[in-house]
Amino acid sequence: MDQKTPDSGAVQRAKPAFDQDPHRVRELSERNLEMAIGRAVKAFRRQQGMTVADLAGVTGLSIGMLSKIENGITSPSLTTLQILSHAFSTPITSFFRDFEERREVQHVKAGDHIEIERRGTRAGHQYHLLGHIGSNDSGVLVEPYLITLTTESDVFPAFQHDGLELLYMLEGEVTYRHGDQLFHLEPGDSLFFDADAQHGPEILVKLPARYLSIISYKQA
Repeated sequence: MDQKTPDSGAVQRAKPAFDQDPHRVRELSERNLEMAIGRAVKAFRRQQGMTVADLAGVTGLSIGMLSKIENGITSPSLTTLQILSHAFSTPITSFFRDFEERREVQHVKAGDHIEIERRGTRAGHQYHLLGHIGSNDSGVLVEPYLITLTTESDVFPAFQHDGLELLYMLEGEVTYRHGDQLFHLEPGDSLFFDADAQHGPEILVKLPARYLSIISYKQA
């Protein structure tokens, strides 16, 4: 019997699976006070390396009650919150921070970006900061830049810093180094990499060159 060999062109590359749906909309039940308190209790418990059973033993509250609190199913009384605050050595008000916290957003109009001298910037590398949100609950800081290279720009393939970086080419062409690899970037190309390796433009092929650089790293 003849065996059919699979058509290599028909074999699709496996798609990565992600835990978070970027288009997910939270239900109203997730926006209420009980959910905010539950998330705070769970976060404090995990920060202190405690299981639900450990917390039950310290507070005298049942595992079932703690589970309902952490999942926002029940509204804890002030007495219960006081017991939990003692267990975590934190003020009662800390359980409400997530509910009251303002979520920051920035809108930068064309031409309103801030031109800065970023640490390690080389001569002729124009860095335009497109927005900045400081300390936040995500634990991550993000720096979005619009970078322009001209005939006066240095080539410098030895930048190194913490975090991850995404480049998206808008105009011009450059040969960009990451570690021991070279990448020819044209408009529409992107490059996503660990920024702890040496990286930077090695050959300025077509100028002016403009690209977005988005750097993310852990908060100190």
